[in-house]
Parts: sequence; structure tokens; C-alpha cells
Amino acid sequence: MHFRDGIKSAFQSIFSHKLRSLLTLTGIVIGVLAVVTMFSSVYALKDLINKNMKGMGWNLSLIIFPGTDDTKDATTRNRDGIRRAKQSVPSLNYDDYLAIKSSLKYKSIYAQIETSSLFRLGNKTSSVRLRSTDAEFFRNKSYPIGQGRMFNSYEDESAASVAILGYHFAQERFKQKNPIGQTLTLGQHRFKIIGVLANDVLSSGNGMNFNNWERKEDLKAVYVPLKYGVTYFGTGGMVHQIYLQAASEADYGTLKKEVRQLLLARHNMFPNFQFMDIGDLLLTITNEINSFMKKWNITLIAIASISLIVGGIGLFSTLLISIQERMSEIGIRKSIGASEHDIFFYFIFEALALAFIGASFGVLLAWLIITAIAKGINFPLYLPIQGVAVGLGFSMLIGFLSGLYPAWKAAGIDPIQAIYYRE
Repeated sequence: MHFRDGIKSAFQSIFSHKLRSLLTLTGIVIGVLAVVTMFSSVYALKDLINKNMKGMGWNLSLIIFPGTDDTKDATTRNRDGIRRAKQSVPSLNYDDYLAIKSSLKYKSIYAQIETSSLFRLGNKTSSVRLRSTDAEFFRNKSYPIGQGRMFNSYEDESAASVAILGYHFAQERFKQKNPIGQTLTLGQHRFKIIGVLANDVLSSGNGMNFNNWERKEDLKAVYVPLKYGVTYFGTGGMVHQIYLQAASEADYGTLKKEVRQLLLARHNMFPNFQFMDIGDLLLTITNEINSFMKKWNITLIAIASISLIVGGIGLFSTLLISIQERMSEIGIRKSIGASEHDIFFYFIFEALALAFIGASFGVLLAWLIITAIAKGINFPLYLPIQGVAVGLGFSMLIGFLSGLYPAWKAAGIDPIQAIYYRE
């Protein structure tokens, strides 16, 4: 039997019994629909978590800040020596930042100095966070510019008195007015406003949002060039923190070791700096989330597969019943030269064709439902290739297994008995 003839005969049989075929397909359609939508929800949640972590610059990140742990090796260290070392060794400073920036391999780096200042709003005096940093901070944290522009290289290097306002600060201070080009007075400092941050893009939509409080505080602050803070904030060149992000998971451990070695060399081997291993923590959390998602996927697939198994039972029953209805057809086919092998594959092709049609309708229906839900709740759902592959593959397997016994039974029918079956 030719493959093309077998497929053609299978589809002719299916479309000649439309209602029966439609009822048979229902279980397979529902099963594939369930599998694909389950995959979609799990993968959408996983992607949303990863996207939020990356958007806030948390993944593969390392924060360095001043300080040391006096309790480490307390029984062997001389505390007076430690105090003298602290006095003679400079703290984490702007030159350290430049050294790391120029000599190590990383994905992202910025330093930050933070202070507070007073500003008047009508008859009220309020405190505002005044932060000095560079443009990489905004890119790393996913804070786009809503009005104006970022700091340029000249302003960074010359400690220019320019400022970028956080979205919420600008809304409170200037209302509907355009602040670009105006002068902002904060304590003894006067700045020309060159930009305003847009509202938080990560927390503006529906879905899972991380650390909203901190991001809201970021958008209440005022930002000036890093060199301005180093020069005018009275820190003696000290920076409050240096943020580093590795290019890949494999580079993270190496980057941390290189930073430590570089800073020890610059600080006379005295570790008056500390690390906050956000990257290690998030790698652990990400691995736990991925492990949980895999287990949850298996559970959901097992639940959804029940519908496919039920659909397979329906397909099995339909094919058995159709043997009785098509006895004459089987007898005629055998009498004109069809072998048992041909009859066997004729029924197998029909089972596979039914499974494929059901799976295709299931995928189409899943896509329509996922699209409608994503638009309705403004949540980033999509049609996962893995879910489609599992749904199609499992439905074809169910179709093949369901068709085995009916095909074997049909192939073994005696042609003479089949021809005269109705008599």
C-alpha cells in the first residue's frame, strides 16, 4: 500500500463520518489544549521572573561597599593593629572604581554616592535623596528617560552641576510644568535640570513586580554626575558602593576573585571592603525556581494527559465499531489484492490522521484562548514550542497505540466472511 493512498483513504473515511469523527476528536482536542495552555502559563511565569530580575539588574550582580568584619579571626588578630590599619588605608574610593572599570571584564559597572538635602515646596521644607552616579545606573536598573537626556561624557568628567530628576520627584515638584532647563536648588547645591526619568516600566503593567518600594524610592531621588558627588559631597573621594554585573554565570566567580585581588593590592592587603553576593543568592533562587517549574510542568502534563488518554479510549472504541460497519469494504479490498499489511496500515493511518487533526485543532484553540487571555489581563502569555511539541507528539502516540488492536483485528478478517458479513 502506498503511503499517499493510505493517507487519502484515511481522510476520506474521516470526512465521510463527520459527526462520529468530531465526537472522537473531542477528547484529543481538550487534551492538547490543556497541555499547551499549561506549558504557556508555566513558561510565562518563568520568563516574567527572569525578565524582572534582569530588568532590576539583580542577576549575576555583586555590590562592593566600605567596611570590614572585625570579628573574623578575632583570637589571632591584634585589634590595635586593625584600628591603625583602618586609619592608614584609604576606604573604597573613586580611584578604586576607575581601576576596576578599566582593568576587569564585566557586563555592567557603576558607582554611587548618596546623601540627603533639603528643598522647599511652597511653604514646606522636605528632604530629598541626592545621589551621584553615572548613566550606567539607569540602563542597568531599566529606568528610561522620559524627558530630556542622560549625562554626557563631558558632564561626567568635569563634575558639571546638572541633574536628572526621578519621576515621582518631578511630579511632586513641578506638577504639569516642564522642568527641563530650569534650576533646582538643594541646600547649598544648584543644578541645571537636563532630564526626568520615566515612570517605572517594570511595575507599570500587570504581573509579578519585584521590590516596588525600593524602585519607588529611586524615582523620588535626584541624580547628579558621579564626579560631582566625589568633588562636592565631602566624602574625601570615597564612594558608598560599586556595583558590578558579570557577563555570564561562568564569569561571575572569576570576576569576584579578580575584584578582591585588585582591591587588596590597592589597599595594602587590608580588606576594608565588603561584598554583597546578590548574584550567588539569585543563582540559588533561580535554580530553585527552575527545579520547581520542571516538577510543576510534569504534574500539569500528567493531569492534562488524562484528557488525551480518554480521547485515545474514544478513538479505540470508534475504530473497533467502524470495523463492523466496514466489513464489506475490507472484504472487497482484500479480494482485489490488498494484503493484511495494507489493511493494517490503512487503519493505523486513519488513527494517526484523527490524532493529528485533533491535535491541530487543540493547538489552534489554545492559541486563540492564550491570545485572548493575554490581551484581557495584560499579561505576557505566548504559545510555547515545547508545549506544542509535547501535545502533538503525545496525541500521535495515543493515536498510534489506540489504532494498533483495531488495525490488527481488521487485518486478520477473512475476506470471504467480510464480503458476506451483512448476509
